[in-house]
Amino acid sequence: MSATESHLSIATPKAASSFRDQPIAVWATAFACVVGFMSIGLVDPILTAIAAGLHASASQVSLLFTSYFFVTSIMMLITGFVSSRLGSRVTLLIGAALIIVFAALAGTSQSVAELIGFRAGWGLGNAFFVVTALSVLVAVTRGGTGKAVLIYEAAIGLGLSGGPLVGALLGAQSWRYPFFGTATLMAIGFVSILLFLPKLPKPDKKIAISAPIRALGHPGLFTVSLASFFYFFAFFTVLAFAPFVLDLSAYAVGGIFFGWGVLLAIFSVFVAPRVDARFGILPVISVCLVLLATMLIAMGVGSKLVVAVCVILSGAVMGVCNTLFTELALEVSDVPRPVASAGYNFLRWFAGVIAPFAVPHLAESFGVLPAFSVAAVAALLAPVIMGLRRASIAPATHEASSAAGVQQASVVIAVDGSNRDVRVIEQAIALARASAVSKVTALHVRMREVVEGEEAALESEERARRILADASSRLAAGGLDVDVLLLDAPAGQAARRAVDHARAAGARHLVLGAPHAHEIEDLLHGSFALTTKALVHTTKDGPSVFFAY
Repeated sequence: MSATESHLSIATPKAASSFRDQPIAVWATAFACVVGFMSIGLVDPILTAIAAGLHASASQVSLLFTSYFFVTSIMMLITGFVSSRLGSRVTLLIGAALIIVFAALAGTSQSVAELIGFRAGWGLGNAFFVVTALSVLVAVTRGGTGKAVLIYEAAIGLGLSGGPLVGALLGAQSWRYPFFGTATLMAIGFVSILLFLPKLPKPDKKIAISAPIRALGHPGLFTVSLASFFYFFAFFTVLAFAPFVLDLSAYAVGGIFFGWGVLLAIFSVFVAPRVDARFGILPVISVCLVLLATMLIAMGVGSKLVVAVCVILSGAVMGVCNTLFTELALEVSDVPRPVASAGYNFLRWFAGVIAPFAVPHLAESFGVLPAFSVAAVAALLAPVIMGLRRASIAPATHEASSAAGVQQASVVIAVDGSNRDVRVIEQAIALARASAVSKVTALHVRMREVVEGEEAALESEERARRILADASSRLAAGGLDVDVLLLDAPAGQAARRAVDHARAAGARHLVLGAPHAHEIEDLLHGSFALTTKALVHTTKDGPSVFFAY
C-alpha cells in the first residue's frame, strides 16, 4: 500500500469515558464472543473420552474438527453476503441460535457420525456469529474503536484459553456435558443480545456472493492465503492430533491447552505488533514457523512431557503468526477489507478440514513421527511460498518504494491529536528557524488494529484530517511552508511507515511527541515514539529524532 494514499492515519481518540462505563449490550455481546471462541478448544480435553464412549478411532473423532471447519470455511464466502443484507444484529442472533441448537444436539449424539454432523451445524452458527461480532462491538462501545477492539481481544483470549478448561471440568464427568454447557452459556448470551442490543443500521454497500472468490484472484492475497493454509495445517495438527498423542486425563489435557490459549492470546495482542515494528513481517513469520516446525518434530520423537511443553509453547508462536498473517492478508491488495478477510479466512480455515482428517490417518498407517513431520513440512512451506512470490506481497511488507511523490522536507513531525502536539509544533518551528529552512511536513498515522482475521480502524478519517488541519494552521502561523500527509497502517507498521517517509523526504530532523507512558495504546502495541527512534538509529543516514516534552 502506498504511503501517499489520501484515505489514510498515529493515535486513537482519547475518550473520556471509563473502560468499564459501557452499555449492557457491549458486555452481552462480549460474553457471547467468549462462548463462541470457546468452541475451538472445547473438545480437546474430551477427544479420547468421545472415542471411548462412541467406540470410535482417533481418525474418526478428529472429523469433529473437519466437519466444523468445512462448514465454517465455506460459510466465510457467504456470511458477508448475508450480513450485508440482514444487518449485523440479525446475523449475530442467527449465529448464536444455531450454536445453541447444534451444541445441545451434539450432547445427545448416539454415534460418532451424528456428532460429526452436529458439529458441522455448530460450525455454521459460529461462522455467522464470529464474522459480525467485532462490527457489533465497534457500533455499540463507548469511547472509540480502540476500546471495542480491546474488549473483543479480551473475549477471544478468554474463549481460547477458557474453552479447554470448561471442556476439562465438565468433560471429566461426561463427554456430553461440555456440549450441554456451551448450549446453556450461549442461550444466556442470546437472550442478553436479544434484550439489550439495539437495532443497528445495515451496511451501506452489499457484498456480492462471488466477491471473496474473485478477491483470491489478486496475486498477493492468494499468496498470503495459500501460505496461511500450510501454516494452519500445522496449527490444526497441534489442536486436533496432539490430544491423542498426550493420552492424558481431561484435566491434564485441559490444563495444557489452557496454557496454549493463554500464550496465543498474549502473543497475538502484545508481542506481535512489537516484533512486527522492530523486525518486519516476513522475517518474524519465517523465524516463528521454523520454531513451530522444530516443535512438531520434537512432539514426534519426545515423551509426553515434551509434547505437553511443545503444545504450550506453540501457542506463543501461533499468536504471533495469526496476527501477522491477518495483517498481510488485509494489507496486500486494494480489495475491500471485509471481502479480503472472507477470502483469506476461507482458505486458512480449510486447513482445518484437511489436517484433522489426514494427520491421524498418517499416524495410524506410518506412526506418530511421520504424521508430525508432514505438519512440520507444511509449516516450512508457508515462508517458502511467500519468499518465492515476494514481489506480489511487497506492498504489505512495505518493501515497495516509498519515495514516489514524496515532498522533500528538512523537518518532519508526527502529530497524534493529543496535547503533546503543541510542543511538537513548537519544537519543529524552532528547528526550522535554526536550520534556516521553511519546509516542514506534518504526518499522522491512522492506526488499524488487526485481530483474528478482522481489522478495525482506531479513528475516523474525519478526525485524522482535523488533526492534520490543526497542525498545518499552527505551523503556517509560525511562518513555515507546510505539507501534510495522512498515512494508514496497522499498529505494528505505523513507526516503520513514518520512518520510511522521513528518509524518502530527506529529512534532517524528525520530531515526535513524548512516549505515552502508561497509556493503553502503548501498553498494547508498544510505544510509537520509542519504536520510531529505534528504527531511525538502525541506519547511519537517518534523521535526528527529537521528543517534544
